[in-house]
Amino acid sequence: MKDDKGTTQDGPRVNEKIFSPKVRLVDENGEMIGVLSHKDALERAYKAGLDLVEVSPNADPPVCKILDYGKYKFEEQKKRAEIRKKQKVIEIKEIQLRPGIDKHDFDVKMRSARRFIEEGDKLKVTLRFRGRELSHQELGMDVLNRVKDVLQDIAKVEQYPKLEGKRVIMVMGPAK
Repeated sequence: MKDDKGTTQDGPRVNEKIFSPKVRLVDENGEMIGVLSHKDALERAYKAGLDLVEVSPNADPPVCKILDYGKYKFEEQKKRAEIRKKQKVIEIKEIQLRPGIDKHDFDVKMRSARRFIEEGDKLKVTLRFRGRELSHQELGMDVLNRVKDVLQDIAKVEQYPKLEGKRVIMVMGPAK
């Protein structure tokens, strides 16, 4: 299956799969040869013991290069792996609190929260109400404000506290 750039799914067209009657040829040393027929370019590649690879299919005529296709694919694969390795996948870590949380328990949760944010992850703070606690939502909001104040030096609020059923949810992310 071909995409709109004239390449196949697994890379550029090679050797006999190049359909253009004329190609602009670059030899194995990187020197521009000029416009040749597809047949002449293919003969040059075979004489050099290498492949004819279409590097720029949208040009007129397409640009083809004489090179070792196996080595070319390997280099491309290494480049993609390097790019993938440098990406940081942002996860959402969650801490759960209650309105009547004790000071020490709160401090332990904040150490975990600080570590999550310093690692570059987002933090979802969930405050759960049970029974009659729901009638005193201001206590829960006080706890969430304490969380915001403790982490304000390294985090910013991305989603302000919102009541969803018996929970209040707030999302924080690293401040950059």
